[in-house]
Amino acid sequence: MVRVETADRVHTISFDRPETKNSFTVAAANELVDALEAAEREDARAAVVTGDGDAFCAGGDIDAMAERDETPSEAYERVQSTLNAVVETLLTAPFPVIAKVNGDAVGAGTNIAAACDFAYADAEARFGEVFANVGLIPDSGGTFLLPALVGLRTAKELTMTGRLFDADEAADLDLINRSVPAGDLDASVDELLETLDGKPTETLGLTKRGIHENIGRPFRDALDREAHLQTLAYGSDAHETGVEAFRNDERPEFR
Repeated sequence: MVRVETADRVHTISFDRPETKNSFTVAAANELVDALEAAEREDARAAVVTGDGDAFCAGGDIDAMAERDETPSEAYERVQSTLNAVVETLLTAPFPVIAKVNGDAVGAGTNIAAACDFAYADAEARFGEVFANVGLIPDSGGTFLLPALVGLRTAKELTMTGRLFDADEAADLDLINRSVPAGDLDASVDELLETLDGKPTETLGLTKRGIHENIGRPFRDALDREAHLQTLAYGSDAHETGVEAFRNDERPEFR
């Protein structure tokens, strides 16, 4: 369901069912979580999530939905242990995660891209919160992430109409960072990875925690959390290395 390739401490995780446009299944969710947790254990500096073939992820597997026979309690447990687990793992991974959207990313595909720290998309890729078309609400973090990225009113419009929209509009809405001309996607993501390689991964992880953990907090609680994380940063090797390099007018070389 997913394939993992590792080079220079970058873990590339590819959805691996191109014959179904990489439709999302329970197995794919579990394997994505396992791959991200393995990347953390192996001290990854970044992960890239992408798809095989001409699609990133076409959303939930409709055939699996049609065959599903479960109680409400079983449905709740399945969503918690798969879709919610994917989003939580993406948001808490202590390294940058980049969505390399090589083709259509709809339904869960849209929201998985939204949960990544960066999202670059082929200009021909399409996005869509198509859940209402099959009588479902947005999952995979959609009700939480989408309003934070695109705003409340736009989130309602996208989810309630279920319309498809292209990568240029996704970039204009801040759903993704960049829409990239066809053929330039790999080079654009490689350039981002090179930039991130010059930064301390531990510091990037703390920054990510601060941003995610402070969404929706009262401002005094948010500032307290920020102070706690900054205290951890003060005690890091990265801070010592950066200060010493600045004082010596040198480029820092982080571990």
